[in-house]
Amino acid sequence: MPATFDVLSLIQPSGDLTLGNYFGAVANWVRLQDEQRCLFGIVDYHAMTVPFQPSKLRQRTWDMAIDLQACGLDPERCLLIVQSLVPEHTELAWIFACITPYSWAAKMTQFKDKSRQVEAQGASYSAGLLLYPILQAADILMYKAAHVPVGGDQDQHLELARDVARVFNREYADIFPEPTPLHTEAPKILSPADPTRKMSKSLGSKHVIGVFDDPDVIRRKVKSAVTDTGDAPADGALSPGVEGLLTLLDVSGCADEAQGFREEYARGNRRYAPLKEVVGDALVALTDPMRERRAALRAGRKAVKRQMGESSARAREIARATLAEVREATGLPPLPQ
Repeated sequence: MPATFDVLSLIQPSGDLTLGNYFGAVANWVRLQDEQRCLFGIVDYHAMTVPFQPSKLRQRTWDMAIDLQACGLDPERCLLIVQSLVPEHTELAWIFACITPYSWAAKMTQFKDKSRQVEAQGASYSAGLLLYPILQAADILMYKAAHVPVGGDQDQHLELARDVARVFNREYADIFPEPTPLHTEAPKILSPADPTRKMSKSLGSKHVIGVFDDPDVIRRKVKSAVTDTGDAPADGALSPGVEGLLTLLDVSGCADEAQGFREEYARGNRRYAPLKEVVGDALVALTDPMRERRAALRAGRKAVKRQMGESSARAREIARATLAEVREATGLPPLPQ
C-alpha cells in the first residue's frame, strides 16, 4: 500500500486568486513541486455544491488552470489535473458514502456553517453540500497520498478522510494509507480594509488584493489600507493594519525592509505613507512576472486545455488502478477492458 504521491492538495475554481490564496497555499505548492512528488487538483465538482452557472464554472476552471501555471506550477514538475476529467472520483465517493455514517458528514463544521447561511437566506441547501467532504476524501485517498497541506480550518475534513480509510481498510481490504496533515508555515494575510479579518473574497472586493490585479489597482488598495486607528497601541506594539502590511513585505521577499520599518516604529517613528509605497512596489515587482506569464498562457489557451487533458488522463490511469482494487474488495464486478 505505498503512497502514490508524497503531497496532494486541491483548490476550487472560485474566481481570481488573491494574495491570501497565493501566500497561504499556492506559493507553498510551487516550492513543494521541486521537493516532493506532488498532485494538485482543480476541484470543479466541489464548486457545484452551491448555485452555479455552467458557462462560468467551465470558464473559471480553465482560468484557474492558467492562473496556477502563471504562479509557477509546472505540469512537467507536478501532476496538475481537473477533477471532473477523472470521473472515477465520483464512483469512489459513492462507495465511501455508503460506508460513512451520516453523523460523520453532518458534524462537519463547514457544512453546519454553510447550511445555516443558506437557510438564513430562505433557501434550501443541496445534498452535495453534505456529501462533499466524502468526495474530498475520495479525491485524497484515490491517489494514496502521504501528506495533504492543510490550514487549521481543513483539519476536520482530512480527519474524515483518515476515518474513511480506516473503516474501509478494516472492513474490506487494506488499500488506503491514512494521509497525514502537512502543516507548513503559511502567513496570515489580512484584509486591507479590515485588518482584524483574513483576506477573503466573501467580504467584498475592497477586502482583497488580486494576484493579477493591475499594478495601479494594487498600489491604490495598499495606499488605502487601514493602518492605525485612534491612539497608537501601547508598549510599541504594532496595530493589525501595520502588521498586515509588514507581513506582505516579508513574504514578498523584502524582509530587510520590513525589519527597518519595525525598528523605526519601535522608536515611535510611524511613517505610514512610505511603508505603503514600499509594500505597493514590492507586490507589483512580485506579481509582474505572473501577469506576463498569464497573458502568454491565455494567448495559448488551447494548448493549456490540451495539456490539462493529458495530465488528467495520466491521473485516470492511477484512479482506474485504485478503483480496480476497490471493486474487487467490495464485491463489484471488474470493469470490461
